Amino acid sequence: MKAVVITTPGDPQVLQVQEVENPEIGDDEVLIRVEAAAINQADTLQRKGLHPPPKGGSPYPGLECSGIIEAVGKAVVRWKVGDQVCALLSGGGYAEKVAAPAGLVLPVPSGVSLKDAAGIPEVACTVWSSVFMMSQLSAGETFLVHGGSSGIGIFAIQIAKHIGARVFVTAGNEEKLAVCKDLGADVCINYKTEDFVARVKEETGGKGVDVILDNIGGAYFQRNIDSLNVDGRLFIIGFQGGTVAEVNLSGLLARRLTVQAAGLRNRSLENKAVIVSEVEKNVWPAIMAGKVKTVVYKYFPLTDAAEAHLLMESGKHFGKILLIP
Repeated sequence: MKAVVITTPGDPQVLQVQEVENPEIGDDEVLIRVEAAAINQADTLQRKGLHPPPKGGSPYPGLECSGIIEAVGKAVVRWKVGDQVCALLSGGGYAEKVAAPAGLVLPVPSGVSLKDAAGIPEVACTVWSSVFMMSQLSAGETFLVHGGSSGIGIFAIQIAKHIGARVFVTAGNEEKLAVCKDLGADVCINYKTEDFVARVKEETGGKGVDVILDNIGGAYFQRNIDSLNVDGRLFIIGFQGGTVAEVNLSGLLARRLTVQAAGLRNRSLENKAVIVSEVEKNVWPAIMAGKVKTVVYKYFPLTDAAEAHLLMESGKHFGKILLIP
């Protein structure tokens, strides 16, 4: 089969399509013929040598895909050859075929094309696990997501609105903020021209928001703490602004704040399967009801993976970028 290989750690040009061995499936796995794979920020880190695949994982990038099941392991009960599915992967999505654990596979939700379903698993599992399962965002609360026009942001806006939260977003230009507003964001903040802490305080009567989903890390740590309400929860899923911060801890104690962080890729298979099951139960009905839409910015052929990474790193896109084998 053809797969995108990271020939050496480096810039996007190191991504090359090569002929490689077909993946072998274990008893609890399925073989998917890939219809599309989505690009995630973590893939660009892996390409630079900063985010290696977990032990035993595929060396090829790609954390989510959609496609048709071509073979099933002998212990697999739910899935059969010919099923149209999407899957959460620990790698290997940038290829014509990929092996996926049966517990991390989801049916393509009705109303979504097989191709576009590739952009759902990683964002749905990241947002549902961090914002809902761990931070317990609930109806009537306020929620701030940084990078509102990213794949994560676009999904988070819609699912948070669906459950009845008031949604705040930050983004870097008016076009991206307009996209967020169209998807239901209540308060849209241009972080280049406005102080998001001041705006959050102004919009919440000085209280702050209840939950923040943050992909910036160090550079925003103090400001995120300053933006939280009593019993507020900060959840960190990325470090685009670095991993080091100096922070005044008094606010954590005074306002009983919680700070958590997690990724998806290095969780145990059992833990990921629980998240996938919760996503199917809680998120899939919202997608099928049209309350949460997939937003795809651009499709690239597998051979243009380098160009797709350049777009991802430029930050000019909104929504998902997909690769088509």
